[in-house]
Amino acid sequence: MTIEHKSIDDIIRSRRSITSFKQEPVPTDVIIDLLDVAKWAPNHKMTEPWRFLLYNGEGTETFVQAFINSQPAPGGEVSEGVKKKADHFRSIPVHLVVVMPEDPRQKTWDEDHAAVSALIQNFQLAAWARDIGMIWRSNDWIYNPTFREKIGVEPGEKIVATLMLGYIQDIPKPKKRTDIKDKLTIIEN
Repeated sequence: MTIEHKSIDDIIRSRRSITSFKQEPVPTDVIIDLLDVAKWAPNHKMTEPWRFLLYNGEGTETFVQAFINSQPAPGGEVSEGVKKKADHFRSIPVHLVVVMPEDPRQKTWDEDHAAVSALIQNFQLAAWARDIGMIWRSNDWIYNPTFREKIGVEPGEKIVATLMLGYIQDIPKPKKRTDIKDKLTIIEN
């Protein structure tokens, strides 16, 4: 599947959250190249407040096991729902966890979170232009101390996203968007 783009506008409008991936591996060098593009996101005072944990190839099992270990069940058994979700995670070629420092100063925290979010959007758009899709997840288990410890998130860091990505299998139809005029207040005087 090849996505044809004519402009950045086309890339932005055509991008979708992808949950169906080809089993073709995404080389680590490709991910690094995409992050190298994404790092050009605006960030206040050039703090570059991001850090990445890449689970690719056999490394994805570390991510999956951290998820399983963070889902306690009565009697220590892994529930069928957790097993099903873990198998789904195993079918995703790459898991990229994006973290930022949790600065206690609200203004700095807000600026850092905005910068990291801009970087993630840059990453998504650059990937989309290369036929790589993803979904940005921020599920409740990213706050679980067991998950955080098992994947290598340090104290004082926030997980902003778990990006699950790979080469695109299927592209969902676009969902309706609100006309921007319904969200716009114009003040001219």
